[in-house]
Amino acid sequence: MVALHGTDVASMYLQARARMLESSPESIGREMYETRSVLRVLAMRRTLFLVPVEEVATLHAAASLDIGRRERTRTLAMFAAGGIGPDTAALFDELERVGLAAIRERGEATTAELTTLDPRLGQRIALAQGRAYATSMSVSQKVFFHLALDGHIGRGRPRGSWTGSQVRWSPIEHWLREGIPSMPTELARARLVGQWLRVFGPGTRDDLRWWTGWTVAAIRLALDANAAVEVALDDGQIGYLLPDDLEPAPTPDPWIALLPALDATTMGWQGRAWYLGSHRPVVFDSNGNAGPTIWADGRIVGGWGQRASGGIATRLFEDVGTEAGAAVEAEAARIGLWVGAASIRSSFPTPIDIELRTA
Repeated sequence: MVALHGTDVASMYLQARARMLESSPESIGREMYETRSVLRVLAMRRTLFLVPVEEVATLHAAASLDIGRRERTRTLAMFAAGGIGPDTAALFDELERVGLAAIRERGEATTAELTTLDPRLGQRIALAQGRAYATSMSVSQKVFFHLALDGHIGRGRPRGSWTGSQVRWSPIEHWLREGIPSMPTELARARLVGQWLRVFGPGTRDDLRWWTGWTVAAIRLALDANAAVEVALDDGQIGYLLPDDLEPAPTPDPWIALLPALDATTMGWQGRAWYLGSHRPVVFDSNGNAGPTIWADGRIVGGWGQRASGGIATRLFEDVGTEAGAAVEAEAARIGLWVGAASIRSSFPTPIDIELRTA
């Protein structure tokens, strides 16, 4: 894979499990938080991804830095509108220095723990005033968000269980001794698109534009840098492949997989009809977030979810035959044993997820 979708913690673990012969929540957690061979970074489409440490520099230069610049402009405007000042930019820089120094001194700490260091970090900004969904945000949330986005700190082990969402921040040097290496943006984008083509190709420019969040011009440059070859897709569109990947792939043996919500494969393309069929209304929410899916031979054929009482429930949308149906139930049972008593509720419930929760 290029990267695993990292927004939902339980999904990260289950995505890794689906691609490993042997694993456990404990062994995956060790790679994330002790061995530190992987790191969660905010990158393409302002989305969290779990990536190998050796590829952090690629995503950082290809996507994170540009997102950081745009997000900083929005954050400073939000702070100024919320009365955080008087010199909003200077104050924000100072609070970043305070926060980073504290994290380096402590080694790791949560946002809540760090907020107590300086009363200015505890100030709150009103959001969506006058609207039904009005809320507020602490200054510290944005300070540590930007420190991570700019590559100064990383997301460490969460509080509580392995599915916890409240992270402990650690200096980026815990993963990369010298910090994140610099890389020219165009080189990083070419490398990332090459990796995407290797895993997801053939794909269209629209697929790449959606997956990366970049402009058409940036996609064109990255495709040219890879000498990508145009190929005709079954639906008449033009797709792209790497020049050394033009031979037809051998047909695999029959297979099934139960992939979690927001899985990297389910979310890999913008055009999904060729593997999703007519199942989009039950598999995706209104914002395009995928729920847990059942795959058979490269197509989505059903959905699954964790019951409120525990255990895994499944529903097939089409007849897959007796053997494949039995394989689906066997895999559901294995997932149930693997997660144990942990709750693996999706952050973005989909219709099938909601239905199966009470199955």
